[in-house]
Amino acid sequence: MSDVTAAIQHKNNAFITLFSDPARLIKLYNALTGSDLPLTTPIDIVTLENVLYNILRNDIAFVIDGKLVILIEHQSTINNNMPLRILVYMARILEKLIENESIYREKLLKIPRPDFVVLYNGEAPFPDEKTLRLSDAFMFAPEGIAAKLGGMLELTVRVVNVNEGRNAEILQRCKDLSDYAHLISKIREYKSKGLNLTQALTQAVGDCINNGILEDFLKSHSSEVLNMFTQEFDINVAKKIWMEEAREDAVEEIQIEHAKAMLQNNLPVDLIMKITKLSQGQIEALA
Repeated sequence: MSDVTAAIQHKNNAFITLFSDPARLIKLYNALTGSDLPLTTPIDIVTLENVLYNILRNDIAFVIDGKLVILIEHQSTINNNMPLRILVYMARILEKLIENESIYREKLLKIPRPDFVVLYNGEAPFPDEKTLRLSDAFMFAPEGIAAKLGGMLELTVRVVNVNEGRNAEILQRCKDLSDYAHLISKIREYKSKGLNLTQALTQAVGDCINNGILEDFLKSHSSEVLNMFTQEFDINVAKKIWMEEAREDAVEEIQIEHAKAMLQNNLPVDLIMKITKLSQGQIEALA
């Protein structure tokens, strides 16, 4: 683990800090589900530490109205492995919710119905809604005897685009979510105008406060919010760099394998350099 990762591990991002307030969370739940639960509805937040993400916490799990909801905010490209990761998360949550001996009793053990929602506000193009399925990761589709035996495991994740201007009905029903989407939009707007991240964050937060957007939250968490957004945007940039480095490493590995094959066939070094783009020193080391 890098020093940067260790320094920010277990910290909430701004989204989770905002919606860890039970009243705000109930409003968000109502907007996403079309429900109209009163703000006095009992809600039990059961978020686990360091399961889905080990860099910056952007998930919240809660039990409400007989349902177990795992909610995730996503600012970068959607990870198609989300159903698999949530499956692991769900198992850990159930371990927390039920007594160890309960599952060995004959009587059917009732558990909250699970719902999994990812709120996407990244910059890459994405539809208003999309469903991710665990079964898409299966190596083989059930057929023949396997299909007759049944027992296929499925888990679906609802991905909702909550960028400003998308899913207007949901954002209209939850002002806090609409305000948060506006804040994200303003940060990106100022960055696109050439401001550095700190300047863009400061300007966007100031604009929102002046216009009554998340005013109380931003005033009471001002410096904390700036730090959280700085970490989050820096992490997204770092992820892009890591992915690019991984692609470069993969290309170099392929070039090395090609060079080895050419050396075995006694091709001249100059020709191998031209084809693989490897340096003379790299090729001579392979030889």
